Amino acid sequence: MDLKRVGLLGGSFDPIHKAHVALAVAAFEQLQLDQVQLLPAAQPWQRDPLGASTQDRLTMAELAAQSHPGLQVNPVEIERGGPTYTIDTVRNLPAGSRYFWILGSDQLHNFCSWNDWQEILEYVELAVAQRPGNSLETPPALQQELSRLQRRLHQIDFVPMDVSATEIRERVQRGDNITALVPEKVAQYIDKKRLYLSHPQARPV
Repeated sequence: MDLKRVGLLGGSFDPIHKAHVALAVAAFEQLQLDQVQLLPAAQPWQRDPLGASTQDRLTMAELAAQSHPGLQVNPVEIERGGPTYTIDTVRNLPAGSRYFWILGSDQLHNFCSWNDWQEILEYVELAVAQRPGNSLETPPALQQELSRLQRRLHQIDFVPMDVSATEIRERVQRGDNITALVPEKVAQYIDKKRLYLSHPQARPV
């Protein structure tokens, strides 16, 4: 019996936007996954404080996931609380599935700075979003570990989209329309809950 193929896409999702959804769908289709789980972070360890509450970010991810039948939201990191480390998440993945951790090429370059990064590779395979036609530049230490484990990097052909959570928050501050940048239901939720209006400073994606 073939193992269920599950993609994992983590992020602060503050807010989740169309580029997140597009990447999840690209991974779903190109890696022939059974599902992609969106993993909203409780408190990302490499990020500044978040603009929306944990519950609001979780709800927005759930609304965004409704746009594609292959997307689901896994609240495990939020339920665990505290600083979010990938290793804690992958150690607790249920058995019986083959997992693919979806990340951008920028995250690939600093992957070896992640907590217990070698152990992460024992639980998941890495799937990296890359502009079509460009080859992946794998850090030497990571390539050595992948070779030891007899694993390979999976590439997701993905054209970067000019959208960021920082820009969305700034647009909300200015009262600009954000429907081109986030799923419609997410835009409606941000407006209804009046999110990001009291956070004028820009924050990382």
